[in-house]
Amino acid sequence: MPDRWSAAAIDLCVELIRNECVNTGDPDSGHERRSVETLQAFLDDEGTVVEPHPGRASVVYRIAGTDPEAPRLLLIPHLDVVPATGSDWRHPPFDGTRSDGFVWGRGAVDMLNVTAAMATTFRAIRDGDVEQPAGDVILAAVADEEAGGRLGAMHLIDEHWDLIACDAVLTEVAGPMLDGGGAPALPVTVAEKGPAWRTIASHGVAGHGSQPYGRSNAVVTLSEAFSRIASSPQPVLITDEWRRFVPHLPVSERVRAMLIDPEHVEDAISEIAETDVVVARWIHACTHLTFSPNTFTGGTKHNVVPNASIGDVDIRMLPGQESVDVEDHLRKVLGPDLYEELDIVPSLEMPANASPPSGPLWDAMGDAAFDHVGSRTLAATMTPVTTDARFFRARGIPSYGVGLFDDSISFAEMLAMFHGPDERVSEASITLTAEYLASVIAHFSTRASA
Repeated sequence: MPDRWSAAAIDLCVELIRNECVNTGDPDSGHERRSVETLQAFLDDEGTVVEPHPGRASVVYRIAGTDPEAPRLLLIPHLDVVPATGSDWRHPPFDGTRSDGFVWGRGAVDMLNVTAAMATTFRAIRDGDVEQPAGDVILAAVADEEAGGRLGAMHLIDEHWDLIACDAVLTEVAGPMLDGGGAPALPVTVAEKGPAWRTIASHGVAGHGSQPYGRSNAVVTLSEAFSRIASSPQPVLITDEWRRFVPHLPVSERVRAMLIDPEHVEDAISEIAETDVVVARWIHACTHLTFSPNTFTGGTKHNVVPNASIGDVDIRMLPGQESVDVEDHLRKVLGPDLYEELDIVPSLEMPANASPPSGPLWDAMGDAAFDHVGSRTLAATMTPVTTDARFFRARGIPSYGVGLFDDSISFAEMLAMFHGPDERVSEASITLTAEYLASVIAHFSTRASA
């Protein structure tokens, strides 16, 4: 890819950060139309805009391949980001500051770096600076990924499948190289946990706050429930996806053996946490059915005993786990009396899913890795978060998350920046990802034509 695209990709990432497309979960938040307009200007093309709710826009583009029978590749980055508290940051989170070789800002790694790289690669192909592939290449920059995708990828799939119909998908999560297995390995996200979010409500009887004795206090009831959920050990499951990944971790053989042993994985996590709690936290998420009570409201007035309280629990299932596993754990930790006293309602549920670490696109990613880092080794990675890939995997379409980082940040540092302060990406990594994606598309085209 010509060097002129490097500066274009970096500038685009900066502008996307500055658009401040913050998705709070409220349908009226996000304002992704700002970044749709940025992409329209960057590509000098209106594309096809889909806007199921005012301001919540996605935009789709397509480059026709040379062979109508060749497999179609979809690039699907998202435009929205999560909120950020500026006081926690070295640079304001929506200034898109360029400093010390980095672009700083909310979304820099999740995932506006890859969004910018994908748009740049797409334009380079369209403009003839990269060879036209055999199959169609589709770019769908979408809204609402950070709140489940209902107004973004899910809507496109359900209502506008003709725009994004594809045979393979590239999206997030991208991460720095790993070196635990003896050869450098490029992490490729092949699997993700499934959300099994629950909204839990408790009920009491209103009364005067000056006379609490014997009262049925809904806030106290829900507090007790959340305390039990948060403090109870969470169920362990060692999946095939996790077993495939562990050899790439930079830990001793002894610790690796512990990490795939259900009886000793907790000990391994505790040992790793002594030096790197961020990686330990991520390992725990990749080996457990997790429960995190995250919102809580109740009561109306300082001196009124509340008769209602409600809160949300973020629950994530591993591949092979189902809703029944969630309910069994809640029933166990809450106890039969408290469990029956609460209203527990699913608010978002989708099973975990995975794509096989094999096939033409997988091989093309390995070919491209060899071009850029001299190693075809790919680390098939599971992420504890949800991405838009899950919608396509549910349709049997192989879907992967990948990018190419330089060595300026470690895997652990990258993990800490997701939804955290001081999110940043090196300018070199934005460029490398664009170049890498161009190589993947070229190799995929060659393999598809063979």
